[in-house]
Amino acid sequence: MRPKLDELDHLSHGKRARLYRLLYEHGPGNGTMLLLPIDQGLEHGPVDFFANPAALDPEYQWRLALEGGYSGIALHIGLAEKYMRKYAGKVPLVLKLNGKTNIPSDAQAFSPQTATVEDAVRLGADAVGYTLYVGSPRQDADFIQFHKIRADCEKYGMPLIVWSYPRGEAVEKKGGRDSVYAVDYAARVADELGADVVKLNVPEFDNPRKAEEPKPYNTLQFDYASAVRKVIQSAGRTMVLFSGGSKISDEDLLEKARICMEQGATGLIFGRNMWQRPFEEALALTEKIKEIMRSV
Repeated sequence: MRPKLDELDHLSHGKRARLYRLLYEHGPGNGTMLLLPIDQGLEHGPVDFFANPAALDPEYQWRLALEGGYSGIALHIGLAEKYMRKYAGKVPLVLKLNGKTNIPSDAQAFSPQTATVEDAVRLGADAVGYTLYVGSPRQDADFIQFHKIRADCEKYGMPLIVWSYPRGEAVEKKGGRDSVYAVDYAARVADELGADVVKLNVPEFDNPRKAEEPKPYNTLQFDYASAVRKVIQSAGRTMVLFSGGSKISDEDLLEKARICMEQGATGLIFGRNMWQRPFEEALALTEKIKEIMRSV
């Protein structure tokens, strides 16, 4: 089920060239993608760096992305402009184009634009990232903002990776943002709106609030693998990356990586699970994950 770059005839030459670098010239190098995100400083605040104080300095993540052989690093414009110089051309950049803090409630979640596709071109990026809050009461403004960015991506041949996240009051009343219903819907929305790649969380297949999910999701039975497979199917011809989320045990993380890749994911985007640990440990774990990705 994994979409192959050669099969995606709708992609422009520019998008195809940049995606080729991410999928074949960096990272595992076999048509899969392993990204290292460091947008958590904006999205969560400095609290995520307490577990590993060395990671507060973005040099830590840039170096990990280079020495670990990641497909790319995903971050906001300030961290690109201030820390990228010696890594330019060596570590592919995914520039995040919108973001927010977690200080306000997510009841009406919206992530305003913070950079442009032109900024990404100027910085030599190989893709841009956009956070879309599916189901938020503010999704009307979100869709309009997204439309402009998508049009600019087409204009400049820039791949568009969508962080497709269910959020908002209505989502919470229908089983929660990590339910199979919500994540499955988010996968489909990304495909419908023109994402080239979608970043998703693994759905909570054993959701304790399953009865609140709309029909027929409230009666469908899933295990980990079938839940992953379901949302990949809903993403259609959009390549899927699964998030690592909060830090979990190495054993659980490797099992998560294996199942996601076996079910047809194009790749993984693991941040805190990688850089909330000593550098050598992060390198060793990165290599184990890449071994799994090369085996699919």
